[in-house]
Amino acid sequence: MSRFVEGVMATAARARTGMVTGEPGAAVRRSWTDLHAQARRIAGALVAGGLRPGGAVAVLAGMPAEIAPVAQGVWLAGGSMTMLHQPTPRTDLEVWRDDTLRVLRMIEAQSVVVGAPFEPMTPILDAYGIKHYDLAALTSGPDVDPVDVDEDSPALLQLTSGSTADPKAVRITHRNLYANLRDSSEHLSCGEDGVMVSWLPMFHDMGMIGCLALPMLSGLELVSVTPADFLGRPLLWAELLSRYGGTITTAPNFAWAVLTRQLARVEPGTLDLSALRVACNGAEPIDPATMRAFVTAAQRFGFDPAAVNCCYGAAESTLAISLSAVSEPMMLDRVDAAALERENRATPADGGGAVREIPMLGRPFPSVEVRVVDDDGKPLGDREVGRLQLRGESVTDGYVTPDGYEPARDADGWLDIGDEGYLADGQVVVCGRRKDVIIMAGRNIYPTDIERAAGSVPGVRDGNVAAVRLLAGDGVARESFAVLAESRQATDEAAAKQIAREVTARVVAEIDARPSVVRILPPGSLPKTPSGKLRRAAARGLL
Repeated sequence: MSRFVEGVMATAARARTGMVTGEPGAAVRRSWTDLHAQARRIAGALVAGGLRPGGAVAVLAGMPAEIAPVAQGVWLAGGSMTMLHQPTPRTDLEVWRDDTLRVLRMIEAQSVVVGAPFEPMTPILDAYGIKHYDLAALTSGPDVDPVDVDEDSPALLQLTSGSTADPKAVRITHRNLYANLRDSSEHLSCGEDGVMVSWLPMFHDMGMIGCLALPMLSGLELVSVTPADFLGRPLLWAELLSRYGGTITTAPNFAWAVLTRQLARVEPGTLDLSALRVACNGAEPIDPATMRAFVTAAQRFGFDPAAVNCCYGAAESTLAISLSAVSEPMMLDRVDAAALERENRATPADGGGAVREIPMLGRPFPSVEVRVVDDDGKPLGDREVGRLQLRGESVTDGYVTPDGYEPARDADGWLDIGDEGYLADGQVVVCGRRKDVIIMAGRNIYPTDIERAAGSVPGVRDGNVAAVRLLAGDGVARESFAVLAESRQATDEAAAKQIAREVTARVVAEIDARPSVVRILPPGSLPKTPSGKLRRAAARGLL
C-alpha cells in the first residue's frame, strides 16, 4: 500500500473531523470516516467493473460532495484520477466534445464517472461507446480492501492549463503526491485543529491536491463550495471563513482583489476573520498592491496581516514548490529595475532609479530542489536571473501526451519549469513566464509589470489585462508589445479611447516603454485557461 493511501486510511480511522458541503444552502457534514466508507464502496464498484491497477478513471463532476468520495475511491481501487475540464453555459459543446474525446483517448481512460450537474453529457459518451458510471451506481458497490499499488504508480493525470485541443497531462505518482502533501502539511502545521475553506475548482491542481487531498490526508476540517458559488456571490468566501472559524484558505490573485472590493462594502463587526492564519496567494502572478489592499480591508474584521502567505507551485511539482513562512508578513524584494531588465541581476534597490517590488515566495520544500541556470544550462549564483529548474521527490518524471509518454527531466533529473527568476538568500523569486518576456532595446520587460500598470487605470477591470509580444513583422519594425484591457466601457467609443490614452500614459510612466497598440475590449474577451489564467499567446490573436 502506498504511503499516501495508508495515510488517508489512518486519518479516516482516527479523525473526528470531516467535510462540510452544501453551503450556502443546506449544509451537510460528513466525517472523514463516513466519507472513507463510501469511498470503499466506490472502489469496490470500480474494481468489479474491471478497473486495473494504474488504470485511468476520468471524472466529470462539479459538486465537492460527489468528487471527494470518488477521488478517494479511485485511489483505493489502485487507479489514477483525471478531472476533465468542465463545460460552462458559454462552451461550444461540439468543441468540448472533441477536446474531451482527445483527452480520454490520450489517458486511455477505462471509464468516466459523471456527476452533477453534467448528467446531460452522458448521451455524448454513449454515442462513442465510452463506459461511464453515475454516482448512485458506484456507491452501491461492495466494500473492498484497498488495491495494493507501489509508490511509482500514477495517482493523478493532471491536465495542464493550456488548451485541451492540444492536451497534455502531468503524471503524478503516489510518491510525488505523498512527498508534496507531507511537506505542505508540515509547513502549514495542518491537523485536526485547523479548518480549511475553499471554493477552488477540483479540476485545478490547487483545488484537487491542496484543497481536497491535503485535508483528506492531514485531518483538516474542510468546508468546500463550488467556483460558481463564489463567482455568484464572492462575499460568501469571507462569510464561510467567519462562520466556521477558517484557519487556512487559498486562491489566485484575482480572487483576493474581488474579495477586497466586497469587504469594503461590509460594516465592521459583521464578519470575524481573526482565526485565519494562512491566507495563501498563488497559481498566478502575485500583485503586492492587491494583498496590501486586502490586508487594509480585512483588518477591520480582525485579520492578522502576518497570515498573508505567498506561494509558488506547478503541476510538474505535484502542487507546491515553495511557500513563504507562516506568521510572517508578506516579504517583497525591492530591486533595481534597470539591473533586472538590462543585466539579468536582482540588485537590491539603493533608493535611486526605478524600483521593482517582487514577492519573495519562500524556501523550496524539502522534497523539491530549485536551481537557476543560464541559456546554456550553467548554474547561476544568488540574485542572478535565469531559468528555474526543479528536481526531487515531488517532481514528475513526465507527461502523458497524444503521442505517448514524454519525459520531463534531463539525465541529471532536472525539469525546466518554463519560468524565469532567481534565488535570493535561499528564497525563490519568480519574474515571469520565459516565453512571455518582451525584449526591447536590450531590456527584458515582464508582462506582469505592464499589466499591473495598465490595471491601475480607472475603468480597466482588475486582473483582466494582457501584455503580449509583437515581433518584428507584426506591423512593427522591431519587437514591441500590445496591451489588451477589458472594460465595461468598451462599447462607448469616446470612453474607450480615453481609457486607452490613460493606459498608454500609465505604462510609459511606470515601465518607461510605449505600447505599439492598446486595445480596449468588453468583459469576457480575453482568453483564459479553465483555471482562470491569462492565455497571452491566444490573446495576441485578438489583434
